[in-house]
Amino acid sequence: MNPNASRTRTFQTLLRESLMHPAAGFRSVRFARQSPIFVSGDAARNVYFIESGQVKLLMPSPDGKEGLLAIHTEGDTFGELCISGAGRRDETAITMTDTVVRELPSEAFVDHLKCHSLLEGFVHYLANRVAEQQRVIANLITVDSEHRLGETLLSLARKLGQPQPRSTRIERKITHEELSEMVGTTRPRITRFLLQFRALGLIEITREHFLIIKEKQLSDYLMRSANVRSASHLSRIV
Repeated sequence: MNPNASRTRTFQTLLRESLMHPAAGFRSVRFARQSPIFVSGDAARNVYFIESGQVKLLMPSPDGKEGLLAIHTEGDTFGELCISGAGRRDETAITMTDTVVRELPSEAFVDHLKCHSLLEGFVHYLANRVAEQQRVIANLITVDSEHRLGETLLSLARKLGQPQPRSTRIERKITHEELSEMVGTTRPRITRFLLQFRALGLIEITREHFLIIKEKQLSDYLMRSANVRSASHLSRIV
């Protein structure tokens, strides 16, 4: 595990332990699958910590479409922009499974971090999140949709997957529609790329429709494809 990931896991563990203490005083709220926790335009007052389950963040656009910003799971926080004083939510948070979250009023949450010496860990956690979002934006600008899908699958494997000897198994159903929202392309293209990845032995799909990602093979494939595109581009310039 790389140092940043290790630091994030340590922070998440310490935050969970502190929040679960009876003296913390933050309430838990249960949501059924496909329930909104908040929607765009709601008052922004609380940060949320996921005790169990899975939440996706969507950003609506003027044409009525939605882009998938992120998927958060157990140990993650979301809704942190309320700390900056944002009065209203820009994004929408919807559960993907039955989910339990700890509801944290923004000022009380910051006080809690200070009291438990977790403020520095929270800053590093958010910085890693910003870096991840910057990588996503860079990929949207610089690489094609097949490569973006591959990078998205690798990211989901690291975040949601269960390691196996030669692969990673994602035991949460991610729909083609959700992948298309994350990658920024159409659902039919996602389906075509996934079929291609399966044919190349880079991924597998179980009977339960769970994804098995062969991370090394997929990473190597994406690197080779990027090198081929780069060489082709240089030859056209010359």
